[in-house]
Amino acid sequence: MTQAPTPTADTVRRLVRSLLKDGGDGTGGPEVRPVSEDREYTWWIGDRYVLRLSPDREASVRRRRELRLRDLVRPHLPVAVPAGVAHGDWAPGLAYTLDTRLPGGTADAYDVSAVGEADLAGLLGGLRAVPVRQAEAQGVPRTAPRSLEALRRMAVHAAQRLAEADEFDAARLHQLTPAVAAQLAAQAGTAVLTHHGLTGAHVLVSADGRVRGILDWTAATVGDPAEDIAGLALAVGSPAAVRAATLAGYGARPCLRGLWLARCDTVLRLTGRLQGRTDGSLPLLRIQLGRVWEPILLERVTDLQEDGTEL
Repeated sequence: MTQAPTPTADTVRRLVRSLLKDGGDGTGGPEVRPVSEDREYTWWIGDRYVLRLSPDREASVRRRRELRLRDLVRPHLPVAVPAGVAHGDWAPGLAYTLDTRLPGGTADAYDVSAVGEADLAGLLGGLRAVPVRQAEAQGVPRTAPRSLEALRRMAVHAAQRLAEADEFDAARLHQLTPAVAAQLAAQAGTAVLTHHGLTGAHVLVSADGRVRGILDWTAATVGDPAEDIAGLALAVGSPAAVRAATLAGYGARPCLRGLWLARCDTVLRLTGRLQGRTDGSLPLLRIQLGRVWEPILLERVTDLQEDGTEL
């Protein structure tokens, strides 16, 4: 794979000046800065725009597909989706998109209100309403559901490592037995369009707790709706995620499946980070672990049978 050049402020400024007559800030000289130190391919352009540069050709394919997908999903959603101002190549074969900046802060900074949970319900319901064939026609891939039992087995071992580091009570995973994991297997014929990348950084929330927008659709797939429920558990906590999914019309099975996907994932991610095998912010990973392990009412009222009885 060809190594992408590292973008600099001068590279970004020249590109933006060629796209926006006044540079985007009314002075002819746009203020440009990386969104964060570890995101050198995503830049704020003044207060109005965000420039995303693809680091390789695979990311470029996803970025170009995202432009088409956003136009497809926008009429179905009650929350905003970024609007493109310009797109093209910033280096040979490497795509960029210049988008308007949506208002609000991330869900990592603001709590979602009850009305915001209704916004999230509208997001989940809107994604389910998008015709799958139309999404696939735009190049969105179809992915098979993950095995919750395989994930459970890995998480059990990882939880022991966290317990030894005094990070987690490994006994909490005992609730997810092999029989329960089998009950919560994905059902055939339930695939929908999923964002597949819902995290706190991609959910924009206003100070009053309303959800104002959803960012970064490059990982979207046709697949298991529980993956987006799991993503929301990471972003806003398990109770809010399950309430939103229930409002969207999802029953106990996909809600609990999403909850346990998120719980196993966070255990594995924190373990990998502590062992130096993966990157990521330790404080954020610990916060996400706490969010997904928040107790939910559904667990108290749903009898998870050991004998394989249907939920």
